[in-house]
Amino acid sequence: MRILGLDFGEKTLGVAISDPFGWTAQGLETIHRKEEEEMKATWARLEEIIKEYQVQEIVLGLPKNMNNTLGPRAEKTIEFQTKLQKKFSLPIHTWDERLSTVAATRSLLEADMSRKKRKQVIDKMAATYILQGYLDHLSNNILK
Repeated sequence: MRILGLDFGEKTLGVAISDPFGWTAQGLETIHRKEEEEMKATWARLEEIIKEYQVQEIVLGLPKNMNNTLGPRAEKTIEFQTKLQKKFSLPIHTWDERLSTVAATRSLLEADMSRKKRKQVIDKMAATYILQGYLDHLSNNILK
């Protein structure tokens, strides 16, 4: 069973996919758009990915504030979740993504990656951290 991980940003959508066993997350790509509201190409690409990988669930990063409240970015993410649900009729789980971008940035800095290259992959890496956190949570609950 494949699970798709998404990091929804203003002009990008980081995408990660699980292995068939649901153990590990791999960064897939970053979908870019010129305007936040311009979603036509994003929906088309997501549909291709969902079919190609036979995705059965989606995990969407929810950008909570550090005090656990939901701000404007989280509200837009929830709107995106609603549209995603209508479009693909798959189970969609939100996952607290606080510090996922920070962790991804730290990893890329440790790898001594240039700022330009980091900018190209940061959203994909954040989606990978989101999905891996969810997969780890699932496996920890199964092992208990």
